[in-house]
Amino acid sequence: MARGSEKRGLGRGLSALMADIEPDEKQATNGTAPDSGNTRAERVIPVEQISPNPHQPRRHFAQTALEELAASIQEKGIIQPLIVRPDPADQSRFQIVAGERRWRAAQIAQLHELPVIVRDFDDTEVLEVAIIENIQRADLNAVEEAQGYRQLMDRFGHTQEHLAQAMGKSRSHLANTLRLLQLPEEIQIMLREGSLSAGHGRALITADSPLDLARRAVKDGLSVREVEKAAKAPKPGQTSARRAKRAEKDADTRMLESDLSAALGMGVVIDHDTDAGGGKLSIKYKDLGQLDDLLRLLNTT
Repeated sequence: MARGSEKRGLGRGLSALMADIEPDEKQATNGTAPDSGNTRAERVIPVEQISPNPHQPRRHFAQTALEELAASIQEKGIIQPLIVRPDPADQSRFQIVAGERRWRAAQIAQLHELPVIVRDFDDTEVLEVAIIENIQRADLNAVEEAQGYRQLMDRFGHTQEHLAQAMGKSRSHLANTLRLLQLPEEIQIMLREGSLSAGHGRALITADSPLDLARRAVKDGLSVREVEKAAKAPKPGQTSARRAKRAEKDADTRMLESDLSAALGMGVVIDHDTDAGGGKLSIKYKDLGQLDDLLRLLNTT
């Protein structure tokens, strides 16, 4: 699909489907029925005729959470129908667009049929809905949330401003969440596993040695405030001139660095010389794959 055609609003992917997706959060987290206004199922399909989306962005489903949802389903049934489409490879079957957790939990609960809403989505729309559903999940960790935002921006050309408005998030929340993807992979694993919070992750972004500080935070149980303080502390041997230079960088420049870093998914440093009127912009990539992405971006603008 041409890039130009991908740059569209969050139409069918969000506004037409969020009413179908959001109530699942409530059932998934506490097993209670949502308020009136449920989306009605169009039909009931045998569970063996339904297959998961092979391109589902989320691969990990916690077994404990699935068993809890299965218990809720055994008691109350499937409150919110799954959204499916005819399987492109076999029109006698159906592929999940939204609701794979319900499908998995229903099998644990030994249900034989599931209520569904059938929609005729193409592959691009299916991916967009799958990403949106994941972002809206209550138990999504900060790194998964950031990866969801990044996919929506990279694959569909959505800007931070438009995405923040459509998702009901502040632009600063979006930018700060995306910045977590700049952290080393080991720290991202700590965030996924819950060893560190999103607040810890944001504090680590400005540290000179984020991985060392992250390991110390986990080992010593440092609070977010303590990590923030440690990240701002000068390293031993750091010259007073360098400390002064870091301190004098104005808020607008730091915000611009943050915005560019979030947009590119890479570390960006701006050194502006007020007297000369010019300066230097540095982009830090973590591997050759990121460098290829940057070069591809530069070649298309």
